Amino acid sequence: MSLLQKPKKKKIIKSLRNKFRLVVMNDDTFEVKFSMFLSPLNVYTWGSIIVLVVVFITSVLIAFTPVREIIPGYADVQTKQMATYALIRADSLQEKARMELQYAENIRAILQGRDPAAMDSISQTGESISIKDIENKPSKQDSLLRQRIESEDQYNLHFNNDDGATSSISKMFFFTPLKGIVSATFNLKEQHFGVDIIAPENEAIKSTLDGTVTLATWTSETGHIIQVQHENNLISIYKHNSVLFKKVGDKVKAGEAIAIIGESGELTSGPHLHLELWHNGAPLDPLDYIIF
Repeated sequence: MSLLQKPKKKKIIKSLRNKFRLVVMNDDTFEVKFSMFLSPLNVYTWGSIIVLVVVFITSVLIAFTPVREIIPGYADVQTKQMATYALIRADSLQEKARMELQYAENIRAILQGRDPAAMDSISQTGESISIKDIENKPSKQDSLLRQRIESEDQYNLHFNNDDGATSSISKMFFFTPLKGIVSATFNLKEQHFGVDIIAPENEAIKSTLDGTVTLATWTSETGHIIQVQHENNLISIYKHNSVLFKKVGDKVKAGEAIAIIGESGELTSGPHLHLELWHNGAPLDPLDYIIF
């Protein structure tokens, strides 16, 4: 059996090496224009090489040139990234717009004396949104105003405990500006001239007495601050707000919303109200006059 296969194998190899002449001839004059010796083995070899070269060049063109963009289903990586970014951006803008609409509705509700909607229902993405992210940086005018106020010695500290002067204040009815938990009390030694009240986010802060707004600005330490001048030379100051509803010169009534609780400014670690009471340049302990 093996003896028969060997001649057959040699015959196949020999047939592959048989040479043929490829001739291109003028049919009228029988002039030879081109001739070439070929064998089946040469045809197979050169055909394979040409196919490999074509495949290699095509792969290079697809991988490293813009030609790949015209191939269906072969999207550009940069295009994919841009599409993904645009989708995330659109979703973020939609969520932010919905949040700001709800926020505006809450402010409208507060101004109309209604209870605002719970802010827990605003974000459905599971990601808390800090008020710091939407706060405005102090403008040049704000900075100049702050320097002017400081130069005028706005908070002149004269610690004169005049019982006669404070007796008239004790007869006044103070409206609770914010219901919450007292986290820090009045302490003159530590120069903490007020009390800190912790309350839920976006709670309205109300004026404790009738008066006139004499200061509504922003500082880097205490954030958005509003100050109200009352009768008997009494001043109330509300710090770390996220939003101010009043401007300088506005008349306010006791219990009227003047701001929204926040955590603006550097001297804060969370949403709270820092409330100060001043009488004739001297600080008073708000806990002596207000029940929180």
